[in-house]
Amino acid sequence: MQSFDFSDVDELYREIILDHYRSPRNQAELEDADIVSEGVNPFCGDEVYLRMSLDGDVVDGVSFHGTGCSISQASASMLTEAIKGKSLEDAESLYFLFRDMMQGRDPTSEEQDRLGEVESLAGVKNFPIRIKCALLAWAALEDGIRAHHRRTRDGG
Repeated sequence: MQSFDFSDVDELYREIILDHYRSPRNQAELEDADIVSEGVNPFCGDEVYLRMSLDGDVVDGVSFHGTGCSISQASASMLTEAIKGKSLEDAESLYFLFRDMMQGRDPTSEEQDRLGEVESLAGVKNFPIRIKCALLAWAALEDGIRAHHRRTRDGG
């Protein structure tokens, strides 16, 4: 497991990230998931597995499990909290917002509100090698949503 130097990250944000790493949310596995997806980074060994149950088009339940660095695991924990109760469209929109923030675009104050605690990961963009860690669970989310749309569109 890789460590992360938090010395350049704001104290409050560091505490939020460490809290999610030490006490990850939503790790109780969902039995009847409508969406199952995974994110694996073979270069560093980070792994995240997402499971989501839907009520119509709304994320009714979400869980994750995985292994890896504090950034990848905290990001996955924050993702599960951020998308619970959201429509798939809103969850996907949050993915694009987070991805854009990780790629250097500063979110507006309205977008910061939408991101909530997830915004605490903004400082990671200053460490390019860690951006993939932060994005791993989010890319799995996007992959899972796209696969779900393909299945439902194709009648499967």
